Amino acid sequence: MSADPAHAPAPAAPGTATASLPRHRPVRPWVLMYHSVARHTEDPYDITVSPGRLDRQLRWLRRRGLRGVGVAELLRERAAGRGARLVGLTFDDGYADFIEEAVPLLRHHGCTATVFVLPGRLGGTNAWDPQGPRKPLLTEAGIRAALGAGMEIGSHGMLHLDLTGTDDDTLRRETEGSRLLLEEITGRSVRGFCYPYGTIDHRAVGAVRAAGYEYACAIDPGPLTSVHALPRVHVGESDDSLRLHAKRLLHPLRRRALPSGPTAPAAGAPRTGAGR
Repeated sequence: MSADPAHAPAPAAPGTATASLPRHRPVRPWVLMYHSVARHTEDPYDITVSPGRLDRQLRWLRRRGLRGVGVAELLRERAAGRGARLVGLTFDDGYADFIEEAVPLLRHHGCTATVFVLPGRLGGTNAWDPQGPRKPLLTEAGIRAALGAGMEIGSHGMLHLDLTGTDDDTLRRETEGSRLLLEEITGRSVRGFCYPYGTIDHRAVGAVRAAGYEYACAIDPGPLTSVHALPRVHVGESDDSLRLHAKRLLHPLRRRALPSGPTAPAAGAPRTGAGR
């Protein structure tokens, strides 16, 4: 069973702010983390899901009355006391196969998603992965095509660097600089950021907030968890219906409720996160 895309809510209009999270109920948004969608045989980092598997995963969501949306929409609806049946869908790194393989399936199932892109590597490859395989990244035209298909565009930094090991100028370029460049490309406000490798510390989170992002995605939960360090659940090729069901059941147990609104990270908070 698939949903009619015509009934999917339109993306937020440019300039619409994401509301603060509600204070009257715990909020544990379920946000799924994807990367590449392609037919593959070599996948040393477990970042690739085949189109057939993604199709079955989206069908699994829809059959349970759930719908995948971009993170800005998810947070906006949860802030308004709605959206209990919404699931955040994110695609890291901005692979070109997002347009070729993911977007048609998302639209078929009446879903949207956030794709986090690297404006400093437009049309390049995932050169940060030493073991490969090399995958092409979105161009400016691809980013605009994703936006035109109703997807949210977020920043993954300029070059896919671990922000916890950068100097101040590089940190500013990766956070503020990437947002400004993407806004120039898209003509839209860029609301979300995604930490490369999922690694964060109080300095990185503070820089992302200072750069004007309304939210940011990490991977693992930890002491910095907030709207600017949202934990996510990795989804891979091995995630069939049973595994997705288990991940959904375990989600409330593994994820504490978010603070209401962006909270400042404690000084000296530890570096956390690991992954792609």
